[in-house]
Amino acid sequence: MIQLLKDSMTQSTNGVLIINKPSGLTSHDVVHAIRRIVGQRSVGHLGTLDPMATGVLPIVLGNMTRLAQFYLKSEKSYQGVIRFGFPTDTYDSEGQPLREEQELKLSFEQLRELASSLRGVIEQVPPPFSAKKIQGVPAYKLARKKKEVPLQPVQVEIKEFEVLSLENKCASFRSRVSSGTYVRSIAHDLGQLAGCGAHLQALCRSSVAEFSLAEAQTLDQLELAVQAGELESMLVHPRKLLPNMPSVTASEEIAARIRHGQAVNVPELSRAPEVKVFYGQRDLICIATRIAGTLVHPKIVFA
Repeated sequence: MIQLLKDSMTQSTNGVLIINKPSGLTSHDVVHAIRRIVGQRSVGHLGTLDPMATGVLPIVLGNMTRLAQFYLKSEKSYQGVIRFGFPTDTYDSEGQPLREEQELKLSFEQLRELASSLRGVIEQVPPPFSAKKIQGVPAYKLARKKKEVPLQPVQVEIKEFEVLSLENKCASFRSRVSSGTYVRSIAHDLGQLAGCGAHLQALCRSSVAEFSLAEAQTLDQLELAVQAGELESMLVHPRKLLPNMPSVTASEEIAARIRHGQAVNVPELSRAPEVKVFYGQRDLICIATRIAGTLVHPKIVFA
């Protein structure tokens, strides 16, 4: 294993992995584990996932860490379980109950109706135990010190929030939300509307932007692939990245100019303000900004 790490560190891998994050690890824990597995420092992720949550955590390697800016406002989808009866200070099952348990008196259909009232563009207050910063300090650090956490509402969009079943005080649900939305707060708010309180018991992120759970790999699967010399097979094909952005394929001459940061003419360019530029089928060399007509300037050069 030591020799494997030495060999892999001689050349940085560039690409995107989709990891199925296990419960109990922070997003930073996963990044740290992948640095060890692939043997390189340049590793990041495209969106924090709570430690208790599982599911899609896109990982960027090498020069693909420069893609992060294009995923800051990515839509996300979740599935999970809300436990009714009492709220907690963290809005999830890892927190302390805030009051004695109360009976849920609503029917399944009544809960579904309440859930529909939370859909749309709303003002949402983040949980006290969150990474939201207050004057540069994460809210959870203030909350742990029993200090006041004056969090301000943030405008988010809950595009889908559907209660799927109700059994033994627990409701399974499916949701699709804008970036910056806290599903823990959705669970907490639904509990308030229900009159008995609630918290998030389990959560799995099923998608982030174009990345889905069906494509995700575990850390163990990644480690086995690296040991077998098959890391490349785990990477998302570059042509699948940022599917809503048009792409063009550059000639060798144009690719060389782009790599030196020079503006180039790309005849087949669409009217889009930004375009992915490839050399061959897999080599994403840059994301370029249209200056005028077919003239583009490299915004981010990958290779």
